[in-house]
Amino acid sequence: MHELFERYPRLKVCENSIKSALEMMIDTYDNRGKILICGNGGSAADCEHMVGELMKGFMRKREVTDERIPEAIRKKLQGCLPAISLPSQCAVLSAFINDVDPEMMYAQLVYGYAEENDLLIALSTSGNSKNIVNAAKVAKCLGIKTLSLTGKNESRLSRLCDVTIQVPETETFKIQELHLPVYHYLCKEIERNYFN
Repeated sequence: MHELFERYPRLKVCENSIKSALEMMIDTYDNRGKILICGNGGSAADCEHMVGELMKGFMRKREVTDERIPEAIRKKLQGCLPAISLPSQCAVLSAFINDVDPEMMYAQLVYGYAEENDLLIALSTSGNSKNIVNAAKVAKCLGIKTLSLTGKNESRLSRLCDVTIQVPETETFKIQELHLPVYHYLCKEIERNYFN
């Protein structure tokens, strides 16, 4: 964590929530859960980015040792930390938006995908995006853990989620600029934990 704060000293105010987030993510994977991630706009792109860092090698080689897979194939695979970017589910999302209720689009996917020991990561620069808040509400109803990344202001997500990382900015693009090093740090540390 020292390197993170050295490069981004303003994130030091988030130290406790970042530590809690890391523990929550490791607990999810220790208990064979998966991570569901949702966000809108630039935060939707961040969801895709995070999943990319979790589902394949990020900073380390992730050798696959699963002997159910033939060696010739195994050599061309990398170890995974299961994660799903909910914004990438464009067919079901567009159908749900058109047929039912746009404010419930991510809630529907959480309801469909969430299982015991899973974690929902909710990205919202305001912390008040209705479709993200509704996803967190459904996650809470289902008993899965919730982590949000927001800006510095108190919000519906900061009051609802188990852990909220409130980066010290209020403008959307500046919040997103600080979300990036936070989730890169989390993904790097989780990878180090499982692929040493």
